[in-house]
Amino acid sequence: MPPTTQTSPTTRGRSGATSAPARPRRRRPGRWSAWWFLAPVTGYLIACYAYPLYRNVELSLREYTVRSFVQGGAPFAGLDNYRTVLADPTFGPAVAHTLVFTAASLAFQFAIGMALALFFQQHFPLSRTLRALILVPWLLPLIVSASTWSWLLNSDSGLVNAALGVVGVEPVNWLTSPRWSLVSVIVANVWIGIPFNLVVLHSGLQAIPAEVYEASALDGATGWRRFRSITFPLLRPVCAVTLLLGLIYTLKVFDIIWIMTRGGPTSSSTTLATWSYRLGFGNLLPEFGPGAAVGNLLIAAALVAGLGYLRAQWKQGLR
Repeated sequence: MPPTTQTSPTTRGRSGATSAPARPRRRRPGRWSAWWFLAPVTGYLIACYAYPLYRNVELSLREYTVRSFVQGGAPFAGLDNYRTVLADPTFGPAVAHTLVFTAASLAFQFAIGMALALFFQQHFPLSRTLRALILVPWLLPLIVSASTWSWLLNSDSGLVNAALGVVGVEPVNWLTSPRWSLVSVIVANVWIGIPFNLVVLHSGLQAIPAEVYEASALDGATGWRRFRSITFPLLRPVCAVTLLLGLIYTLKVFDIIWIMTRGGPTSSSTTLATWSYRLGFGNLLPEFGPGAAVGNLLIAAALVAGLGYLRAQWKQGLR
C-alpha cells in the first residue's frame, strides 16, 4: 500500500485541503521612517498654526478681561463680539481702507514687478547686479523700511518735501494729513513688495522655452502682440500664485502702517489689521474678544481667496 501522509488540524482548511502555515507579517521600516520625518513638520504646524488659530477663535467667543485672560474663567459670549465689531463705526472705514490698500498695493506691485521682469529678461551688462540691488527692500527688516519711509515723508525735514520745494511745490503733510496718510503707506508697501513680484515673475519667464519665441518671430509677432498672445498666457499660473500670495500678505500688513501713521490721523489709514491690534493691545483696557473677532475676519478673507484659487485651478485641470 502507498504510504499515507497525515495532516495536522492546524494546517487543514475548512474544505479539508492543506495550506502552508501563515508567516508573521513584518512591518516595513520605511513607513516608520516617513512618520519620523513628518513629525517635526506636523508638530510645527500644530504649535505655530493650529493652536494659535484655535486660541483666536476661542478668544472671539468669550468675554475676556485682563484677569480672566491670565487666570481663566471668561464667560461664553457666543457671537456677541462679532456683533459688536460689525456695529462699530470704525468697521466700515476699516474695511474700505483695507480694500483700497490691498487692491492698490497688488496692482502696482504686480505691474511694476512684471515690467522689471520683462526688462531683466533682456540680457545686458550688469543686469544681475541691478537685479540684486532691487532685492534690497525685500531683504531689509520691515521696521527699517517703515522707519526709512517715515523719515523720507516727514513734513518738516523729509527728503520728498525737500525735492518738491526745489521745483516750487508746497510741502505736503504725507503722514499727518487724512488725505495723504493712506497714500503714503500704500507707496511704502508697494516699494517693499516689488522685489517679490520681480523674483517670482522673472523665474516664470525663464521657464518659458526660447523656441516658442523663435516660432512667434517667424510668424511676425513682436512687442505687445507677443506678450499678449504668448508670454502672458504661459505665465498665467505663475501670475495667479503671485497675486494670491501678495493678497494674503497685504491683508495682514500691520507693522508698516503702525510705524508710519498708527492708523491715523483720525483713523484715515486704519485697516482691519491695525484695528485688531488697537482693540487687543492698544488701549489701557484691552478688548481681547473684539480684537480676536477682527483677526478672524481677516483669516476668513484670506481663506476665501485661497479656496477661490484652488477652485480655479481645479476647473482649469478639468479642461
